[in-house]
Amino acid sequence: MQLCIQYTNEQIDKIRDQGFVYMCACPSQVSEQIAHLRRLFAYQFNCINNVEANRVLDTKTHEIIAKATREAHDIMQKCLHDVLIHEKWNLETLEMPENLRQHLEQILTE
Repeated sequence: MQLCIQYTNEQIDKIRDQGFVYMCACPSQVSEQIAHLRRLFAYQFNCINNVEANRVLDTKTHEIIAKATREAHDIMQKCLHDVLIHEKWNLETLEMPENLRQHLEQILTE
């Protein structure tokens, strides 16, 4: 069981960090949720593969959580991608578009 990774952890961090710098929290919030889902999935994956614990515990609970996490992760990655396209981010560099940065800087100076 694996996650389909469209954006690397480093790319997720970059998107999140730009949002914090330019006070544009929406793409950052989506990025943060993707990062949380990846940690939850890794935790469940470790539980599923813990041979000692599995002698005593039923792995079905972890499989249910991992499956739901994988589905949520796919949805949030698509959401992030759709937002980046809508806002016209550079998908190669994952830089916030200049007009959005300028608009946010203008709001801060007013």
